[in-house]
Amino acid sequence: MKASFTKMSASTSEDWEIIMPEQLAFFQKLPDRILSHMELLNGDYGGFAVDRLQHSLQTAHRAAEAAEDEEYIVCALLHDIGDTLGSANHADVAAAILQPFISEENHWMIKHHAIFQGYNFFHFLGADRNMRDQFAENENFKRTARFIAKYDDPSFDPSMPKMELSLFEPMVRSVFSQPKSSIYKDLMDS
Repeated sequence: MKASFTKMSASTSEDWEIIMPEQLAFFQKLPDRILSHMELLNGDYGGFAVDRLQHSLQTAHRAAEAAEDEEYIVCALLHDIGDTLGSANHADVAAAILQPFISEENHWMIKHHAIFQGYNFFHFLGADRNMRDQFAENENFKRTARFIAKYDDPSFDPSMPKMELSLFEPMVRSVFSQPKSSIYKDLMDS
């Protein structure tokens, strides 16, 4: 059965009784879509010593080894998920995917991580390596600098054993099981 309207302003409550169960089922499959999308990073080296998936897995592994919480570890895992569709703004893409499910601090960290990582290489490209300093007064500056230094920066290591995405699947499913904020939160709570 499908809704009968051709424009939303003409929809009825009966239409939404058809749509909402379908939408809720679709929302519940978000972790599957995220995990599938992460697989697109497999084999994509982009000139780096490890592919983008292994970089993401190494970043998450380091965060897990340091006993960061589950949400933080998932942020570490997904920080570069935007590379495939948002090559010019991958951090924004990752932050947008994560935003409804994570804290404001973790969202800020992921949204700005590319500029902070730039400290390590922007000067080789003729750009300002201190671009991150524009955020020096932000309460999340140290948190984001720490994320880069401890987890993101050292995670291009080809000598690390290859990891599987399935190691983090339960965490992804847990973090994406319920939005913390969004217009859909109340709908999913019901």
